[in-house]
Amino acid sequence: MSIAPRPVVVAVGSLHYDIMIDAPDRPRKGETVTGFGWRPKFGGKGGNQAVAAAKAGADVRMVGAVGDDDFGRFLLANLTAAGVDASRIAHTAGRGSGMSVAISDSGGDYGAVIVSGANTALDPESLDDLTLWRDAGILILQNEMPDAVNLAAAKAAKLAGVPVCLNAAPYRPLTDEFITLVDIMMVNAIEAEQFCGSPVGDIASAVGAARLLSTSFATVVVTVGGDGVVGLQRGHEPVVVPAIPVRLISTHGAGDVFAGTFAAAFAAGRPFAVCLDLANQAAARHVSTRENAGLVRASIFSATKRSSSPSKLS
Repeated sequence: MSIAPRPVVVAVGSLHYDIMIDAPDRPRKGETVTGFGWRPKFGGKGGNQAVAAAKAGADVRMVGAVGDDDFGRFLLANLTAAGVDASRIAHTAGRGSGMSVAISDSGGDYGAVIVSGANTALDPESLDDLTLWRDAGILILQNEMPDAVNLAAAKAAKLAGVPVCLNAAPYRPLTDEFITLVDIMMVNAIEAEQFCGSPVGDIASAVGAARLLSTSFATVVVTVGGDGVVGLQRGHEPVVVPAIPVRLISTHGAGDVFAGTFAAAFAAGRPFAVCLDLANQAAARHVSTRENAGLVRASIFSATKRSSSPSKLS
């Protein structure tokens, strides 16, 4: 009996060394807050989504960039540990790897600052590699990469007949050219508000936003946090997936887990409603689980061989 091939997901996106801080609240302007602790964590929306897709059973090929520093070595070690094909990750000399600082409060919400670093140095021409797209079932993009990279990736995917999914986070306006290349538009409630110009705070308003977005995108997914998820394929009725009751620990990275799991299910040919449900379940598990230092539980100096020179923290 032959074994069915694993679905193939191509992820083009950011890689960040995350510093997670647990605190009672996030500071206001000019305020100092005493935190409970901190921990390093593998991150970047692209990296998180690639790892989530691999955990969901896909073969994942990732394109991104890291600097020649300890942060970059940590990020590459985590991708490899997750089973992600990191052979197309560019190593950029003279640029620090991307990083972020995220503060998670006692209510489970967070705020973050990212420094893109080497992520902005990826050469769009690297996406013309035909082997990248062989047998791929979906391309997943995010807005932490430059417009030129996302556009080049979407064009290459289209030429190869690969559907394009954009997780449009963080929000930024999209060009008309890029919009025509996106098959699946995925946003949270805040991003839906920014694109549609009206509040999105519950399922009813999310359905309205999905309908409006569907005039530009064939498939739309709107996640509404604790209220659930709305999915809409043009010409069909909305699919509503209710939220799963959990004990919330932190929402950090939940959207990436949702997107990566959805991509893996879509690439496997699962029905749209099943893709939404599987992604919703994975996100619920994620927000109710305390994450530590990512897949490789190590300091920035132990991701690869130790060095006597100081770490580059740019």
